Amino acid sequence: MSNLVWLASYPKSGNTWLRAFIVNLIARPESPATLDQITAFFQSEANPKFYQRFLTKPVSEASFEELIALRPKVQQDIMSSQAQGSIMLKSHNQLTVFDGTPLHNLDATAAAIYVLRNPLDVVLSVADHFNLSIDQAIDFISDPNTGTATDEQGVAGFLGSWSQHVESWTRANSPQFLTLRYEDMLDKPLPTFTKVAKLFGIQASRQELLQAVDFASFKRLLENENKNGFAEKSSHAKRFFRDGRKNQWIEKLTEEQIRRVVSAHREQMAKHNYLPPKFR
Repeated sequence: MSNLVWLASYPKSGNTWLRAFIVNLIARPESPATLDQITAFFQSEANPKFYQRFLTKPVSEASFEELIALRPKVQQDIMSSQAQGSIMLKSHNQLTVFDGTPLHNLDATAAAIYVLRNPLDVVLSVADHFNLSIDQAIDFISDPNTGTATDEQGVAGFLGSWSQHVESWTRANSPQFLTLRYEDMLDKPLPTFTKVAKLFGIQASRQELLQAVDFASFKRLLENENKNGFAEKSSHAKRFFRDGRKNQWIEKLTEEQIRRVVSAHREQMAKHNYLPPKFR
């Protein structure tokens, strides 16, 4: 049965924002859904509790290779626990096969939404989230071997470079694989989020869509985090949600840093209309 729905992105690219919209659209609450409700609705495929069932030692002691190899078992276990309906899972992994192990069960996949964001802005959010300098963040998103370590929020995963990650998820030629740009979510929220509703087969009026967009706005999410905290915030960052603006790189990156990002990711940046004018 194909009932897995993936919500995927490179870290700090709008994944949580999109999850907030979907929850507010489906649940149609009278007030914005809480962050706890959002995370409960879209569980992470990297949730340590899913992996602990297959280990005789603490998840924190499992190697990167062990955790990667467990992906098929974990995903099968998740599907077995919910025989009917769609299972919505968040993923930051690259859509690839790692050391012979597929990181996502495509045979059981009904749909996927991939959110991408200008890497020039991604490096700023990655630096803040992972407690890196901007130059270290540029190295992070440009390294084909980049992975994430196990922590209280999730088990180790494989990202690769930003370009590899984007290419892996956007090359699928399927109407059930939807790609969204973070910047379009900001600039053209109604037509962009309408695509999400159509993918899920959700009948919603213009007013219902606009309310879900409003309830999932950065202002609302930041207010929610300030009031209740957010479990997905890293221990390094002051908060999970920043101001959400696009093109912050113009103010914060040096010419050399811009050049490094473009040099490493030119092909995918050009494909998705992210190249700065002087580099076109």
